[in-house]
Amino acid sequence: MASYDKAIESYKRAVTTAASLAASAMLVRGVVNELVPYEVRDLLFSGLGYLRSRMSSQHTVIIEETEGWTNNQLYDAVRTYLATRINTDMQRLRVSRVDETKSMMFSMEEGEEMSDVHEGSEFKWRLVCRDNSSSSNSNGNGRGGNGNYRLEVRSFEMNFHKKHKEKALNSYLPHILATAKKIKDQDRTLKIYMNEGESWFAIELHHPSTFSTLAMDHKLKQSVMDDLERFVKRKEYYKKIGKAWKRGYLLYGPPGTGKSSLIAAMANYLKFDVYDLELTEVNWNSTLRRLLIGMTNRSILVIEDIDCTVELQQREEGQESSKSNPSEDKVTLSGLLNFVDGLWSTSGEERIIVFTTNYKERLDPALLRPGRMDMHVHMGYCCPESFRILASNYHSIDNHATYPEIEELIKEVMVTPAEVAEVLMRNDNTDVALEGLIQFLKRKKDVGKEGKAENVEQVVKAEEIEKGMMKKNDLPENQDPQDSSKE
Repeated sequence: MASYDKAIESYKRAVTTAASLAASAMLVRGVVNELVPYEVRDLLFSGLGYLRSRMSSQHTVIIEETEGWTNNQLYDAVRTYLATRINTDMQRLRVSRVDETKSMMFSMEEGEEMSDVHEGSEFKWRLVCRDNSSSSNSNGNGRGGNGNYRLEVRSFEMNFHKKHKEKALNSYLPHILATAKKIKDQDRTLKIYMNEGESWFAIELHHPSTFSTLAMDHKLKQSVMDDLERFVKRKEYYKKIGKAWKRGYLLYGPPGTGKSSLIAAMANYLKFDVYDLELTEVNWNSTLRRLLIGMTNRSILVIEDIDCTVELQQREEGQESSKSNPSEDKVTLSGLLNFVDGLWSTSGEERIIVFTTNYKERLDPALLRPGRMDMHVHMGYCCPESFRILASNYHSIDNHATYPEIEELIKEVMVTPAEVAEVLMRNDNTDVALEGLIQFLKRKKDVGKEGKAENVEQVVKAEEIEKGMMKKNDLPENQDPQDSSKE
């Protein structure tokens, strides 16, 4: 009982002491606020905070959402980066989705904390939100990029041990920026632009073609992929050798061999937007330059069927360009060449230029030299390897009893991948579809033989007629052809 009374007395004394100290602190605070100027108090508190931070082993980096009047790109990068590393077991999560074609995005909620490890060092992240209604009116720091004052300022706080400071600033943050850029590039919706007048108009590009589904020779496909990979990694190399960071490709071959599908596969592989330039809509070289300036970096410029553009076809020696009315002339070859590798080609970087043609021999040699069209890709007729890819795409099979016969026929018949794909799509039953392809190839083979026979017969007849004309011309002037025939 005595011990209980002593405990009660000790508790009362502790409460009394705490109350006395609190009252004293309030009194001192009131006196300080009344007698000590604000500037001195601010300096005093800053000094105390500095001493406390110097004594602590933990350092903090604050990354605010805005920097003055503009958005802080590092804040956006951190948010994108952490979204891929958030533990979904957190008590509070923020989930968003801005487009039906994109996946859900997870982000931290205020007060939550998470850890990330980089090169063996731990970094702790926390999202902080503070009220900015009072300071925004005085200094404008809370003003967003759209001109409206933000009542709430958000920031990320990165905490780490002081021995990791150099790694945090020189390795971890650059790693976050690079990773966030890759994530955004992979997740963004591609666009395809078309020219009208001097402007570009865009729609979303949802072409499903990829290199894995593209029906073409494996070695050729791999060489294109390797060339693209080498190109996008050579920014410093192009700067070192003094060349514009661009690459030119010429895709040539018969219609239906997959030239457009290859372009779409390149765009999906690199996550580049596509600019489809219709030269018949361009009247002047100046318009061409304006269109070039309007293109973004990391894009593919496509000029399809360039052999159909009269002014760009291979010119015969002595051809006069003044035959047509100058007011009706389209863009000139020299203007296009300057567009491809002249001074105007340096107005952007990380660009790919693709020309397509059905007839490579019709093009002016000036268009084909390296530096303009660096890689020439022949898109030929369907081969056995292309057929197997198409069969896998359309019927999800890797082998079938009819493959040997089909592949032998494909070697003998000039058939495009588009034709094979069309036949395979006609029936969902694999056996029926492949049998239909066999019959199609046999008919095409027979037609080819008939065509060759007709051509041979026509040649024989032409030779006979030509021989008859020669005999007639060799007769003496006073001899009757009928007399010659009698002889």
